[in-house]
Amino acid sequence: MKSPQFNTAMLAIASLLLLTASPAARAGESISPPTLPSPLCDSVAVPAGNSVKVHAYAVGVQIYRWDGTAWVFVAPAAMLFSDSGHHGQVGIHYAGPTWESKSGSKVVGTRLASCTPDSSTIAWLKLGAVSTDGPGVFNRVTFIQRVNTAGGTAPSAPGTTVGQEANVPYTAEYYFYGADDVDD
Repeated sequence: MKSPQFNTAMLAIASLLLLTASPAARAGESISPPTLPSPLCDSVAVPAGNSVKVHAYAVGVQIYRWDGTAWVFVAPAAMLFSDSGHHGQVGIHYAGPTWESKSGSKVVGTRLASCTPDSSTIAWLKLGAVSTDGPGVFNRVTFIQRVNTAGGTAPSAPGTTVGQEANVPYTAEYYFYGADDVDD
C-alpha cells in the first residue's frame, strides 16, 4: 500500500525529471552485471547461478523523518526507467522495499549486504528477494542490487520539529537477478 509520503514524493520526482531528462539513451546499454569496486564491494556481488533479468534506472527520493535527535530513514519513493535517459517507465519503488513493474509483477526484498564507495551518497546494496508476485519482469527474482547511487543521504542539518519529513533526491541503478536454472 502506497503512503501519503509516496504520493508527495512522486510529485517531487516528476519535478526532478523535468530538470534532469536527457534527449536519448546511450547506445548499446547492456544487461550485464555491474562492475563493482573490489574488494570494497565484494559483499554486494550476487552468487553464481543467477543472471541479470532486468536493469532499471531509478529517479526518486529517500524519505527521512526527524525524531528529535536524528533523521530516521522511512522509505524510498522512485520511478524506474528502462534507460539512463529516464525514458520508458517500467515501474516504481517504494517501502518494503518493494519494486512493482508495469507488467504486473512485484518483488519485495531484504537487505543482505552493503558497501559505500562514496560517502556522499547512499550505500550500494545487495538484497535478497523475500517474495515475488504476479506475471512480469519481476517474477522469480532472486536478488536485487542497488549500485551507482547519487544523493539520497540524510540531511546534515537537524530538523526543526519532531515528525518533520525530508525528501532527499537520489538516482541509482537497480539490477534484478533470477536463477539460471528456472525458465520464465
